[in-house]
Amino acid sequence: MSPLQRALDDYMRVRRALGFGLAREGRLLPQFVTFLERHGHASLSAPLALRWALTPLGVSPQWARTRLAMVRGFARYLAAHDPRTQVPGLELLPPPPTARRMPYLYTDAEVCALVQAARTLPGLKGATYATLLGLLAATGMRVGEALALERDDVDAHDRVLRIRHGKFGKARELPLHPTTTAALRAYARERDRMLPHPRSPSFLLSRAGTRLHYTNVHATFLRLLHRTRLALPPPPRPRLHDLRHTFAVTTLVRWYRAGVEVEVRLPALSTYLGHVAPSSTYWYLTATPELLQLAHRRAQRVHEARP
Repeated sequence: MSPLQRALDDYMRVRRALGFGLAREGRLLPQFVTFLERHGHASLSAPLALRWALTPLGVSPQWARTRLAMVRGFARYLAAHDPRTQVPGLELLPPPPTARRMPYLYTDAEVCALVQAARTLPGLKGATYATLLGLLAATGMRVGEALALERDDVDAHDRVLRIRHGKFGKARELPLHPTTTAALRAYARERDRMLPHPRSPSFLLSRAGTRLHYTNVHATFLRLLHRTRLALPPPPRPRLHDLRHTFAVTTLVRWYRAGVEVEVRLPALSTYLGHVAPSSTYWYLTATPELLQLAHRRAQRVHEARP
């Protein structure tokens, strides 16, 4: 068995250990490895990956992109072990209208910078936006869910948030860390001091005492990005929703590093995030190179421990 074929076997074993069926990958990726070796390549190159994705002649753009995405997943895994590997970019082919964008993963320092920048906004607006950003980063909830929170939904005594109208109508409860609870209590005190007679029962209030509107929140977030210079790096530019992605990835990385059985806990994380199906949560495992490497190491340890 060649090194490429052996690496593909390891990659497929890792992905299947995470619960992926890989019916198409199991059929097509061995064909790709054979294609590479037939052209005398012992490592994965982007030009040949693109050439393979576009075969046979006349293949539909969507199918070509699907084939390239399969190779890309294998390449990202392979690059951790073989520095000669070229990871083909999906931009080599035109994206479909519904392509899912890779998340921007914030560092702790970047989240702190955004929160601190929000605090400099005038009056209650500063406290509201600092609390909103901190809440999104600490819980991974959707922006719309945070804006829809009402006062009764924040139970500081039992340290729980109640999401009454999540995506697709799913309700759920989110347990809160004591520091998050303390921050929400502090905001509520400041909010009530500055606006003792609000016009809305919303937990997060605008300076006018009304519920925040997403359009205004998005515009303010863009200004904070520029203020913290986070809008300057090359694409992808950070999005507000990427705080949710960062929470999910950070949680999974922490679990892997702690040596817990991530596959067992994934359904709980899926429920916590309000995903309709666990497959939405599994996506993070392949969308993030660090997670894929950690999953590989765990699968190797499990494999080596078997008699």
